Amino acid sequence: MSLRIEPREMVEVLIKVRKMALAQKMSIKLGKSLFMSGDLFPEYIAPVLAPNKYGNMAIFPMAWGFTHKATPKPLVNCRVETADRKPLWRDSWYRRRCVIPASWYYEWGYPVYEEDSRSMVEHRNAKKVKYAIQTEGSNITYIAGLYRYEDHGGMQVPMFTVLTREAAGTVKDIHDRMPVILGRDTLMDWIRPDGDSFSITEKALTNIVFEKAVEYHRSPTEFITA
Repeated sequence: MSLRIEPREMVEVLIKVRKMALAQKMSIKLGKSLFMSGDLFPEYIAPVLAPNKYGNMAIFPMAWGFTHKATPKPLVNCRVETADRKPLWRDSWYRRRCVIPASWYYEWGYPVYEEDSRSMVEHRNAKKVKYAIQTEGSNITYIAGLYRYEDHGGMQVPMFTVLTREAAGTVKDIHDRMPVILGRDTLMDWIRPDGDSFSITEKALTNIVFEKAVEYHRSPTEFITA
């Protein structure tokens, strides 16, 4: 999975995050860009919604993927079915929940045709296709996540992971998993430490649409410099 942020839709957020001292320090410490527009991949820094010290929803820079000594790769996804039980996720599940706003996300899935007479085995053996997937009727897709702070070279760096669930709606046709996608009206309840995370995930959106992804080439307008 990767994410896409269209600069025209989130320009104010991108400018605000890039000006933050925390973002500048993270960029230097992790050796990562702060452009944060276009395609975002694991380990990149992204704008994330989380509660500030007053309990209000605010935007923060966070790096994508928890680290763990058992694997050299960042743990970018967390299954919602086990998030409250596994030691790696449990504390964040109950105390540190966040939202990753994106224009859409990408997933490699099985090709879908209007008239598809292939067997399930043939369907699953077909070459996968890259899809762009988003909330129907919205320019921003709000993805549920967890976060925590990790020590990276003496700096406490906020890191996030994406919550995933069994695929629902039309996404089932192309992939067996999908992110937990939230409605705008549930965002504040989700990030509150005393919010009912179980009931909120049960209300996750399923009105999702997808199409074959277009390969973008960065243009000067993607590089938000203000």
